Amino acid sequence: MTATLQVSWSRVRVEDSGPHVQIPAAKLGNYELVQLCQSGLHPDRAAFSELLRRHESHVEKLLYHLAPDWDDRADLAQEVWIRVYRNINRLQEPAKFRGWLSRITTNLFYDELRKRKRHRTPLSLDARISLDDGDVSWEVASADPGPEDSLATFEFHHQLRAAIAELPEAFRTTIVLREIEGLAYEEIAERTGVSLGTVKSRIARARLRLQAELQNYLKS
Repeated sequence: MTATLQVSWSRVRVEDSGPHVQIPAAKLGNYELVQLCQSGLHPDRAAFSELLRRHESHVEKLLYHLAPDWDDRADLAQEVWIRVYRNINRLQEPAKFRGWLSRITTNLFYDELRKRKRHRTPLSLDARISLDDGDVSWEVASADPGPEDSLATFEFHHQLRAAIAELPEAFRTTIVLREIEGLAYEEIAERTGVSLGTVKSRIARARLRLQAELQNYLKS
């Protein structure tokens, strides 16, 4: 994604009543930035802006994979950061900010998805699969290819993103949470509200579809 998120500070009502960052925020770690945001009545503006700068691409990437066909992802990304601003004082472990940010993003996605599902026909997931999840392998090419295979890697990732976008919604969500977010199967089941067996089945079937779409690239 090339768009840059522009947070509307007026919507979150930033006030400079808290302590100010004494050294450049860019030189602080995430842990210190979160602590600064939690130290006053309102998050420190410089610290919060630095957190946004560091992690906005992560939010955009996650929303892109969860909802590639939604044209309002920029609005959802802004809403994510508004929720972060309003709730950062509730984060009890500042070191886990990135995971907390991912949860806010996926929860917002599901909130929006539930609204949209009221006007959609639900997906049919009746087809059975007899595979064990562990029997299916899916390896993604390195994100840092050498000069000799940079073009092939670029083409592969382009095809991979397109293939993920074409997956049925339930499959796409589970494969993104597993392969991109790295969540455990149990966490995915809790996040999506389905059984552990359903999560494993969806991931296995999603991998099979991706393998079928990308078999030429996987062979090479």
